[in-house]
Amino acid sequence: MSIKVIKDKCTGCMICTRVCPFAAIKVIEKLAVIDLDKCTICGACKEVCNFAAIDIQKNPKKTQDIEKYKGVWIFAEQKRGNIQSISYELLGKATELAQKLGVEVSCMLLGHNITDKAQELISRGADNVYVVDSPELEHFLDEPYSKILINLIRKYRPEIVLCGASAIGRALVSRVAVNIHAGLTADCTELDIDETEKILLQTRPAFGGNIMATIISKNHRPQMATVRHKVFKEAEVDPSRTGKVIIENFDKSFFKSRTKMLDVIEEVTSMINIAEADIIVSGGRAMKGPENFAILEELAKVLGGAVGASRAAVDSDWMPYSHQVGQTGKTVCPKMYIACGISGQIQHLVGMSSSDIIIAINRDASAPIFQVADYGIVGDLFEIVPLLTKKFKEALNK
Repeated sequence: MSIKVIKDKCTGCMICTRVCPFAAIKVIEKLAVIDLDKCTICGACKEVCNFAAIDIQKNPKKTQDIEKYKGVWIFAEQKRGNIQSISYELLGKATELAQKLGVEVSCMLLGHNITDKAQELISRGADNVYVVDSPELEHFLDEPYSKILINLIRKYRPEIVLCGASAIGRALVSRVAVNIHAGLTADCTELDIDETEKILLQTRPAFGGNIMATIISKNHRPQMATVRHKVFKEAEVDPSRTGKVIIENFDKSFFKSRTKMLDVIEEVTSMINIAEADIIVSGGRAMKGPENFAILEELAKVLGGAVGASRAAVDSDWMPYSHQVGQTGKTVCPKMYIACGISGQIQHLVGMSSSDIIIAINRDASAPIFQVADYGIVGDLFEIVPLLTKKFKEALNK
């Protein structure tokens, strides 16, 4: 969508400024001026304008010279100078997509003292790394980061831009998509290329996870998508790979921000983060209560793993939200996932189906979880889990 003020009709009456919920309109020299960085095109101003001076186009024209957009790009997320694993996961998929399109893979790397990290991205599959290294970019801030990405995308015109669906990625990429008038598909669980049309197929859960929808953007470039952590495997390291490191410099005006980072406080916890765990033991509604998660914790402790939970268990306050696996929780990709009393609805499967080995324990032999499980045990989890714990203790001499 696009919005503009028709100069010949605007009288500067200021009615639109009073109804704008985002303070995006000012009257300057008797003419309404819209700040597009603030405007969400909600339409409130158009409804109250008595002179039909505000025009909103709901069907913008397709991207001009669409055939000139080439390449698959990713935003390489980093924190405190360390590239995050989601970037390597995106590189693995980006390389696959680029091969089908016959184009190069590029990364956008922003931060401070991070130029030397470009080689890590090249060794994982990047052909080009566009680096913006400045003290003002040491910590992530929405405005300067988005301004720089918008500039790079407009300058080099990639056909696909991928970003992690992390807290940083979600705050950043939506700003970028709005400004460059591109579509954005959030929380994708699969990406592929239509071999005939040469367009990106973006698959994500829809309608509360009850169906999987594949979304395309035929008329606009770049095609943009965010991907959740642990959905794809990390790209393999190849130290022999070579690529280009392109240093991009920007005027100081690009680094201006209305917010600033005051402090970073690391979370201190003795529990293993389920997003990073190699082994996860998860419980669902069949656990019957918070006290019964103790048997899962014991098994997880023996295996050196973490404890997860389904949405039903979290909604019942049996486990904290940080342990939730699924569409509205965390996406995990452990070497082994043990699902105890979890039926296996699609909302949960989205978050763990890429695990290397899935073991399901459930009384209901027809539970959907068994359709994705490598090993299934039909029976009472309160009998089976303690027996597994005992046997693993004996086998591991614990």
